[in-house]
Amino acid sequence: MEQTGAWVLKLGRALGWLAAWAWTIIAGIGGLGLIITLGPLPLTNGWFALFSAISACPLTAWLLKKYAGVKLSGWARFVIAVLFIAIGRLVLMLAIHNHANASAHPCLLRQSGSD
Repeated sequence: MEQTGAWVLKLGRALGWLAAWAWTIIAGIGGLGLIITLGPLPLTNGWFALFSAISACPLTAWLLKKYAGVKLSGWARFVIAVLFIAIGRLVLMLAIHNHANASAHPCLLRQSGSD
């Protein structure tokens, strides 16, 4: 019975490692592609996808452990990656909403010579 638990644990770790690398590649390449095609500014989803990919990457976890002495669990990296995406979407939604409200503001619509 104990061997079954160890096997399931190893399988779970292997699937987590594979999912982390898959997310790193997919979100990293996608985010970098958005930054290249849309430009670095203003902020786009590309930046948040790229940071999400970096935070989920097993190599980042290894480098943090080796050089900074910080050990992050797989769940912690997963939560950080999801937060980057969620907060990025929220920030961009608020920025688009504020930009739309500012451009429709009556003071901004007046022409300089129409007073």
